[in-house]
Amino acid sequence: MPLHSPSSLGQTSSTARQALAHARIQSFIDAYRNEGYRIADIDPLGTISVPDIAALLPQTHGLEDEDIALAQHRFLDGLGLTNVKELTHHLSRLFCGPLALDCSGVRDEPRRQWLLARLAARDPGAEPQAQERAAILARLAAAEQWENYLQQDYPQAKRFSLEGCESLLLLMDTLVERCSFYQLDKLFFAMPHRGRLNLLVNLMQMPAAEIVAYFDASKTTPAAASAVDLPYHLGAEAVRHTALGQVGLFLAHNPSHLESAYPVLLGMARGYRASHPKAAPPASVVIHGDAAFCGQGVVMESLKLAQHPGYDVGGTVHVIVNNQIGFTTPNPLDPENHGYCTDIARIVGAPVLHVNADQPEAVLRAARIAFDYRMQFHADVVIDLVGYRRWGHAEQDTATVTQPLLHGFIDKHPSVTRLYAQSGWPGSDAGAALLATSSQQALTAFRGSRTGHAGVAAASSTPQRAQDKASEAAAAPSLNQMRQWVERMTRLPAGFEPHPAIVKLIAQWQHSVAAPEHPCSWNFAENMAYASLLSAGHGVRISGMDVQRGTFMQRHAVWHAVDEAQAQQRSFLPLREVAAPRASLEVINSPLSEEAVVGFEYGFSVQARPDALTIWEAQFGDFVNGAQIMIDQYITSGRGKWGYASALTMLLPHGYEGVGPEHSTGYLSRMLLLCAGQNIRVAYPSSSAQWFHLLRDQALHADRPLVVFTPKSVLHGEPRASSPLSDLLEQGFQPLLGDPEGPQASAVRRVVLCSGKVRYDLADARASAQDQETALLPVEQLYPFPTAQLGEVLRSYPQLQEVVWVQEEERNQGAWLCVRDAIEAALPETVRLRAVYRPDTASGPTASKASHYAQQASLVQAVFAQG
Repeated sequence: MPLHSPSSLGQTSSTARQALAHARIQSFIDAYRNEGYRIADIDPLGTISVPDIAALLPQTHGLEDEDIALAQHRFLDGLGLTNVKELTHHLSRLFCGPLALDCSGVRDEPRRQWLLARLAARDPGAEPQAQERAAILARLAAAEQWENYLQQDYPQAKRFSLEGCESLLLLMDTLVERCSFYQLDKLFFAMPHRGRLNLLVNLMQMPAAEIVAYFDASKTTPAAASAVDLPYHLGAEAVRHTALGQVGLFLAHNPSHLESAYPVLLGMARGYRASHPKAAPPASVVIHGDAAFCGQGVVMESLKLAQHPGYDVGGTVHVIVNNQIGFTTPNPLDPENHGYCTDIARIVGAPVLHVNADQPEAVLRAARIAFDYRMQFHADVVIDLVGYRRWGHAEQDTATVTQPLLHGFIDKHPSVTRLYAQSGWPGSDAGAALLATSSQQALTAFRGSRTGHAGVAAASSTPQRAQDKASEAAAAPSLNQMRQWVERMTRLPAGFEPHPAIVKLIAQWQHSVAAPEHPCSWNFAENMAYASLLSAGHGVRISGMDVQRGTFMQRHAVWHAVDEAQAQQRSFLPLREVAAPRASLEVINSPLSEEAVVGFEYGFSVQARPDALTIWEAQFGDFVNGAQIMIDQYITSGRGKWGYASALTMLLPHGYEGVGPEHSTGYLSRMLLLCAGQNIRVAYPSSSAQWFHLLRDQALHADRPLVVFTPKSVLHGEPRASSPLSDLLEQGFQPLLGDPEGPQASAVRRVVLCSGKVRYDLADARASAQDQETALLPVEQLYPFPTAQLGEVLRSYPQLQEVVWVQEEERNQGAWLCVRDAIEAALPETVRLRAVYRPDTASGPTASKASHYAQQASLVQAVFAQG
């Protein structure tokens, strides 16, 4: 008997043909899904050559018309397609139109399928009604007329025009509306210069007079008159009302370092969430320039940072204002070679929605999809708003000098408002009439604002820190409290077997609180400072590389043990055992990043609770130079420029120990050169008690950043730095220490001033020389310098002849050049001043132990060489 009858063979053949047709169609669809964005209609100018992509040709897949009729493919259901040409047209419309999806970096299949389905689905807002189209046109007219107004009335003003990407305003409107839809009451966003003035006026509702006051030589406003920063750096706060409720908008200030605001904004969003635990987490949006997005390293750092525990903000919507040119150098789309400025987003698996800025309705749809994706997956998403730049980098640039061909196209290209007025009302003059009316209304409003009584610019406000916050932690803790904290912090979970180093640490802690005269290590003092704050309800956040353990094994905030029975590692945070319910504790080992992490922590500190302690620690002090932009543009100047109240604490391990230039210096002189107007506080504590009180003082009273140069060898190796417990219980931080072991005041002829661990070398040298006329005064705070206190102490020595400043750093690397004037101001008459330091070198401290110790010996000998 035959295995198959003729009819069954026919059925098998038919099934195989259906399967083959289905596979061909699926392959063709996948090609458009994967490669369609490369030939999409996203360039308003039409100057980009579209590549020939074989995968987008039906013949590449062997696809024929009969396959359409034969296949039973779900994608074709309800479409009524009868041939390959119709299928190709349909796929092109979906994936190659003015809105195109690049999923090449999306590694998560559910996310990919969600995006593809969303792009293929009919969008509820894809066909706006006449009233909605009129509203779109009015917003475009407002964006356009703001630029026209400034150009006509202030032609020499540098404004970084939005012309060519006016639909950014519509995009931001839609993101605000989606916030309201999801019941998010706060949206944080950052942006560079381009279009900032436009959004300040049209989105943030800042009076136009506040902007033009920066340009008008004949009149000004209080805010502009007192401003120390440029108008296109301004931040603002506003409340926008939507159909579903109101949304608070926070636009962060930013300097000319374009992308530096990105991690700061992330930190602000995270800080706001920490300080408003009962509110819905805020949304974060970052607007970028095309060249800056792919050119600035801080972008890559920040993209990865936001994926790391402790820095997550629930996803960020990135908007690239793509002018297709950076400064004067073209940054063109290059579909032929997958050349897109958005390609770096692949490192975090973020999808990219490329959209033509001259297609407002497509822009609105891109914004809706992007925000919904962010809410669905709590992940980053990118909108590439592809437009052009009608003027040069600034309006005074003659862009045709460097880009004559490109600007030939731009000069002939109609604005998006004219294009939309024509396409939104085809075959009638209604659109042109609406545009004329809307444009005149906008222009009249802008000019009217100039002659009216403008209010003060809506500068970003931040939580203000009280100088003396009432708190049970304000008073120094008692001995009984410390004993209770140690008892609770060293009570290990059942079955937790700590590392031998932790066993030793526990014993040291228990010994430290046994009696007031017992020594307290740097480690103990730091942990007890945090315990005293957390037990009173103050938040503590510490981040940086290796901060859980400490680079020098000096912290041990997180203990680890291996549970062999469960074959897993267990962690224990002793400080959580003493934290009050409302006190937040985060100790986060950061990624290998300085600039992004420091920017994040600065932003966090601006928005965090005023009574919280926010700390960033450098792995080694010299690594802080990787974050110099954040220090210069934000930490030391943000308060003076923008009124940002930050009390960020930066810990910079510092000290010369013969380990070379890369692991010795936290750039003390550089930090002191940035000090002015009480902007920051710079301290160099040399004992555990000083360290304890300094941390508490920063949390309880400070309203400005603190930079601490933590002496590396003192962190765990210098026994004289371990203060008795009584000093932690009774004293407070002292900017200038006395000399309890020194001679009587009447015998003092020389006073030696120093900072850091060199005090111990000087004490040894004085003892070795049996010197009976030198007083040693450690200066623990270098800015603000304790000039008045020093003057009072110096006047108490009636026989004083000489004051010597000693630093182990080179002349230009230490504090001398920055503290000399303050010391001279404190000198009694007839008292001379000299300084002792290492000779200047181009490379910095030596990497030779022998040379280091020889230099150090020579240094201290020079102090006592002159009478």
